[in-house]
Amino acid sequence: MPWTAAGRTLVAAVLLFLPAPIVIVVMSSFTARGYISFPPGELSLRWYAEFLASPDWLMSLVVSLVLAALAAAFSTLIAFLGALVFTRKRFPGAAGFETLVLLPLIFPHAALGVVMLGMAGMFGWTGRFPGLLLAHVIMTVPYAWRPIVSSLRKLDLSTEEAAMSLGARPLYVFRRVTLPLLRPGLVTALLFTFIISFDEVTVSLFLVGPDVTTLPVRIFAHIQDSGSPVIAAISTVLVALTVLVVLLLDRLIGLELFVESEQRRRPA
Repeated sequence: MPWTAAGRTLVAAVLLFLPAPIVIVVMSSFTARGYISFPPGELSLRWYAEFLASPDWLMSLVVSLVLAALAAAFSTLIAFLGALVFTRKRFPGAAGFETLVLLPLIFPHAALGVVMLGMAGMFGWTGRFPGLLLAHVIMTVPYAWRPIVSSLRKLDLSTEEAAMSLGARPLYVFRRVTLPLLRPGLVTALLFTFIISFDEVTVSLFLVGPDVTTLPVRIFAHIQDSGSPVIAAISTVLVALTVLVVLLLDRLIGLELFVESEQRRRPA
């Protein structure tokens, strides 16, 4: 059935409305005024220069990048090892095990922050980097679990059996056959967990200290006291980083992977 002019107008309005907040933030970051304004008026790179010249902002950015990278690596490794056992071995309580893995998705982040604060206190990691890392790993494991389990379930075990029947040792088969076939799931898990960890605020608020603060937490604290456009400049940098991750995902495994998965779910 052909669309009416009103229908096309409505769809176009929705498509324009969705990216509007991002466009406003990006344009506001180039204002020369001392407050966030739109339209920005006179254009300037003043707030980007302030961000790049601030040791506190740059240190928070470094902490967030290192934290997100380590959390992504550890959570993907943990999820991968657990998913191997979960998909290839039958054991009592398998459904309960998966529920336990996905439990951080159910808990409110504020309650999870209190739990993580208590756990960090047990190890003496309150306000320190290891406490933040432990919390971020626990929170991001569920986001690594799903794509890895999905890739393992789609894996044709006959390819491994064929390689071993030709004399290949199990470790060689795992390294040269299994891992390459699981690359889409592993890359997806790494990139998604990196983004989730990098953007996390609520739980991190309970665990940061005077010497270790993530960039999102510093943004949250700064925006409560000031309407400086430096926040818009930093947000624009984060948007650019997210776009870069999506482009990297498309380059490494292709975004059509998700389209194919969605098509498989639809009934014929």
